Amino acid sequence: MRTFLKLTVRAVRCIPSRFYSGGRPPAPLGGRILTNPDDVFRHNMWDHVHWTDEEREIAQQKAEENSKHKIPVEEQPKYDRDANKYWDRFYGMHHGKFFRNRSWLFTEFPELLPPEVGGICSSEKSQDWCSSPPTCASFPGQHADFRILEVGCGAGNSVFPIINTIRGSKAFLYCCDFSSQAIELVQEHPDYDPALCHAFVRDICDTTSPFPFPPRSLDIILVVFVLSAIHPARAQGVVNSLAGCMKHGGIILFRDYGRYDLSQLRFKKGQCLSDNFYTRQDGTCVYFFTKDEVHNLFSNAGLEELQNLEDRRLQSSRHRGAVPCHENNGNTCHEDFSRMKEIVFVICQAIL
Repeated sequence: MRTFLKLTVRAVRCIPSRFYSGGRPPAPLGGRILTNPDDVFRHNMWDHVHWTDEEREIAQQKAEENSKHKIPVEEQPKYDRDANKYWDRFYGMHHGKFFRNRSWLFTEFPELLPPEVGGICSSEKSQDWCSSPPTCASFPGQHADFRILEVGCGAGNSVFPIINTIRGSKAFLYCCDFSSQAIELVQEHPDYDPALCHAFVRDICDTTSPFPFPPRSLDIILVVFVLSAIHPARAQGVVNSLAGCMKHGGIILFRDYGRYDLSQLRFKKGQCLSDNFYTRQDGTCVYFFTKDEVHNLFSNAGLEELQNLEDRRLQSSRHRGAVPCHENNGNTCHEDFSRMKEIVFVICQAIL
């Protein structure tokens, strides 16, 4: 399995540490490799686990099997039309306790750090968004030198680690979700600070409504486990819209589910909407990407791909004293204690 895929040879000054001569990326991003099956319990996560041809074929068969009986066509529109209601219900039930704060955020995406607190991107004030009349209308974060947008912020599991990191810098964070319940949770959190962050309700599939900031004014856009919740037919329009928000040289940071993730293989018959697109029991939806699909989404939006990484992860934990097998020893792993996770990372730069 290839780890990093460099699709451009042009030097990108603001993120030199993202380019490698070959091989695996350094730890901790994708650097925990299981070489001895006896060590499987030393950590609860292993990166870049190789599948045999037989294992890949079994995964494909499972996905094909649970996709045979799709949800009737006449019932499918409600999952797209009422998506905000399903997510409102989700956050109303779980509040901010379902997901943990993303402690890995700055390790895997150091581009989020403002330059004055150790970030690896330079801050270049851009006034491209300020055309005639000569003075721009006021907007939240207008005096910031470094602007970040998180799309699909949920209850703030990325928001508050970012806020606590950018405090005292010249950075400003925007965050949006189309669940009003989620935005209420963010705004009611004791760490929420309107001087550093502006949270707002937004359906990113609505590509006509304006954002609370001018076009081409963002340095970073964070898109983590968001596009997978959107109907695949709408994904390209969403990425196109986000690309129009970025400064020249701005960066999109993407992370989402990969094809044949264990959660895809666990779906039952009758939960499939279309190929690799499913609905959960609570009505929320999820799509499972390939690297090529993600590459096309961002390239078609006029963005330059800087990194495209697929990480096959093995999650392991002791279960009633059982010892999980290594994935290559020919035995069958018990999914209660050994799980395969497929995650796709992409970093793209605006070159428009």
